[in-house]
Amino acid sequence: MSGTKRPLKDACTPVFKKTRSSNITSGENIADAKVSVIDAVDRLSGEPGLIANGTRSYCLPTVPGKHRDLTSISCHTMAALVRGNNSDDIGKVTIIDCRYPYEYNGGHIKGAVNIYLREGIRKLLSLPRDQSAHKNHIIVFHCEFSSERGPKMYRFLRSEDRELHKENYPQLSYPEAYLLDGGYKAFFESYKELCEPDKYTPMLNNDNAEDLRHFRAASNSSATKMKRHQSRQALRF
Repeated sequence: MSGTKRPLKDACTPVFKKTRSSNITSGENIADAKVSVIDAVDRLSGEPGLIANGTRSYCLPTVPGKHRDLTSISCHTMAALVRGNNSDDIGKVTIIDCRYPYEYNGGHIKGAVNIYLREGIRKLLSLPRDQSAHKNHIIVFHCEFSSERGPKMYRFLRSEDRELHKENYPQLSYPEAYLLDGGYKAFFESYKELCEPDKYTPMLNNDNAEDLRHFRAASNSSATKMKRHQSRQALRF
C-alpha cells in the first residue's frame, strides 16, 4: 500500500487520554492532572538509581514494588533502619504510618509517626530543616499493605514538595523517600519484636467498624479540601 507512513511515537512519550471539554474546566481535574504530569516528569527525567532531585544515588537497597513510580524497600531493610544499622550518610529516618489511628495504636513500627491526613504532610513540609547537616534525611511511607494509603501519601508529598520548589527545580525538601513493600502486615510477620505494642490491628475488623467509618470520612474530606486548594492555585496560571 503506497503513501507516507506516519512516524512512530517515541516510546518514552507519555500518552494522555482525551477528556470531554466539560471535565477540562473542572478545578479538581486540573489539580489531579497537574499531579499526574509531575509524576510523569519525575519518572521520565530522572536517571535510574538517583533520588528525586537527581543529585545522588539512593542510600538504601531497593526492591521491585507493585508501584512502578515509587521506590520501595523490603521489611528487612526497614528492620535494619529501626535497629539503627544505618550507613554513615543517613542522618535521620522518619517512618510515616498512613493507617488510621486505631490501627496505629493497635500496633506500629517503633519510632513511626501516624499521618493519615494530607494536612499532616503539609505540616511536615512547613517545618524548618537543618540545612547545615551533611547527612541525609530519608522518609519511609507505609500503610497496612502499602497498596493504597501509603502510596497516595508518598505521591502527595512529592507533588507538594515539587510545588513548593517550582521556582528552583529540581530542589526538594525531602528528595529521598521510600515505600515499605508489603506494609505493616509484612513487617509484623517478620519483626514482631520491633513493633509497639507487638500487635497487629487490621483496618477491617468488627471491633473498629465505627472508627473505620469516622476516619475514612475524615480522610476523604481532607483529600477533597486539598484538591480544592490545588485547583484554585492551578487556575491562577
